[in-house]
Amino acid sequence: MTFIFITILLDAIGIGLVIPILPEVIRRFGADESFVSTYFGYFISVYSFMLFIASPLLGSLSDRFGRRPVLLVALCGAGLDYLLMAFSPTLLILFIGRIISGLTGASLTVASSYIADVSNDQNRTANFGMIGAAFGLGFVIGPALGGLVGSYGHNLPFILAAVLSLTNFIFGYFILPESLPLEKRKTKIDFSQINPIKSVFTVMIKSPAAVLIWAFFLVNLAGQSHPSVWALFTHYKFQWTTLEIGLSLTFVGLAFGIGQGVTTRIVVPKIGELKSVIYGSLVLMINFLLLALVTKSWMLYATSTLLLFTSIVMPSLQSMITKGTPSEEQGELQGTLMSITSLTSIIGPLIYTGLFSFFTKPDYYALPGAPYVAAGLFAGFCLIIVLWRRRKIAGQSSLDPVKMEG
Repeated sequence: MTFIFITILLDAIGIGLVIPILPEVIRRFGADESFVSTYFGYFISVYSFMLFIASPLLGSLSDRFGRRPVLLVALCGAGLDYLLMAFSPTLLILFIGRIISGLTGASLTVASSYIADVSNDQNRTANFGMIGAAFGLGFVIGPALGGLVGSYGHNLPFILAAVLSLTNFIFGYFILPESLPLEKRKTKIDFSQINPIKSVFTVMIKSPAAVLIWAFFLVNLAGQSHPSVWALFTHYKFQWTTLEIGLSLTFVGLAFGIGQGVTTRIVVPKIGELKSVIYGSLVLMINFLLLALVTKSWMLYATSTLLLFTSIVMPSLQSMITKGTPSEEQGELQGTLMSITSLTSIIGPLIYTGLFSFFTKPDYYALPGAPYVAAGLFAGFCLIIVLWRRRKIAGQSSLDPVKMEG
């Protein structure tokens, strides 16, 4: 768990480094705000589309060959890709870099499978919470560094992200043990089963845990609002600089990390996973609606403190979904969940940047908070379906591991 925490932390720092500076990089190729917001959405979506394609494959490869080699290849590829983007002379090369990032960025799939391998019913939720804690801490450090380093040069955050990813690869090569023993690995890979569209369709429609997976989808879709429009929203509404955007994302990451690493360990054992999802989704909906209505910059910080509680939703959902799957199929399951996350990362930026672009045009009514209204609605839908099927969900929480359908 210690190494996996460090792995996810360094990966999150690398991602966080480039978020504050990416709009400025795009402005090198076009200064119009509509152009910047549109291509910012494209950049996020193309990365997520490739992640959607690659995640089931990497998960199945880790079921067959073990977690360690697949994770190391992904980390090395990410480091080399950051170097490519650091020195890209055109928008096309930058897009190619994002495509490669998506192919190698499914390391979280393997890390999640690793956590499932080494967890039991007593610590599974807390261990999955450590994923969010590592990402939260990474987004505390990453955006602050990105905003600071990016003020000296737009390519420097990419270079620093490459150094961190390659250091992570070297660290893992010498330190990381294998978590999946030979006798628990798949004997072969059925490539007909790793079609991401088929995998997502199967778990969202035919799986016994379909309600939980739909909730997982909606919470992820709501969560895509921050990476999609935070930099655009704060620059438009409060004229924040790159450094101010980076510092604000640092605060968001800190609240998120404490929520998943600390609040999850305190609240979930007391009220249970199902109630954690219900109450957390309610607060999440309120949080997004408040963000849409802020009129002063300090209000962004005040509303972001609600992440201390809303962060319990995702590890609780992931734990409930995971506990019904045997170890030799955890890679396939986590790959499918990552594909769902990637699918929301494709859809979300297009929705949120599209709403932001439409509601900030001079000829229309200005409502830059429209993306956060949409995010609040998605969180509300999650709450509704969980309340609607709460009896069935509660009955499934004690099921023994079963084979994945399809």
